[in-house]
Amino acid sequence: MSTIKEYLTQDHSRCDELFANMEDMAAKSIESAKEAYDEFARETERHFQMEECVMFFEFEQKTGMTQGPTAMMRHEHAQMRNLIAEMGKAIEAKDKDKFFGNSETLMILMQQHNMKEEQMLYTMAQQHLSAESDRIVDMMQSMIVE
Repeated sequence: MSTIKEYLTQDHSRCDELFANMEDMAAKSIESAKEAYDEFARETERHFQMEECVMFFEFEQKTGMTQGPTAMMRHEHAQMRNLIAEMGKAIEAKDKDKFFGNSETLMILMQQHNMKEEQMLYTMAQQHLSAESDRIVDMMQSMIVE
């Protein structure tokens, strides 16, 4: 079984690969990027919900810290959700410039966000939740996002 930090860090990498695939498809043809965009958007939302509904919740319950790093990460998730939605609108409008403008902003935000989570928050979560690590990873793995 992987730790919370390992599991979520691996999921960041998986979402990064989906992002790169989506950009590759859009570079070839904005119309052909729809399926790759849908997969990236769905899997990124699943990642956000695994964090917000499971890991952040468990961390906040254990530490009592509700206005600390998890609040900032939720705020950044909201920013990224907005950019992802705008990218979807750009695909629908067949607007390659708008798509890549938003994807460039998203890429920078995701890189900074993931680094903060991986270097700080996941480490803190693992320290506080190590006894519950297997249960928490199991909950995140079995999460279904509609």
